[in-house]
Amino acid sequence: MSWGVETAKKFTKEELENAVEELDSGIFGAVLRSKGIVDGGDTWYEYDMVPGELEIRECRPEVTGKLVVIGSKLDMKKIAELFGV
Repeated sequence: MSWGVETAKKFTKEELENAVEELDSGIFGAVLRSKGIVDGGDTWYEYDMVPGELEIRECRPEVTGKLVVIGSKLDMKKIAELFGV
């Protein structure tokens, strides 16, 4: 199953890193992958995450941010709350 959302919410790099790393805790379901692009205010960030590995890099601006989580038995409500969307 997958969860995805478009968002205009701004994230600092630290906020994004903390939220994505928390996905690996198991309380949101069995997360196999997460990726996205978000507005960081002065810059935009693109990230890719698989269990135990996270990469966040600066990227060119997009019209809107996007967040995607792929896995099984995902708690979509908790994931939305985690990202504040």
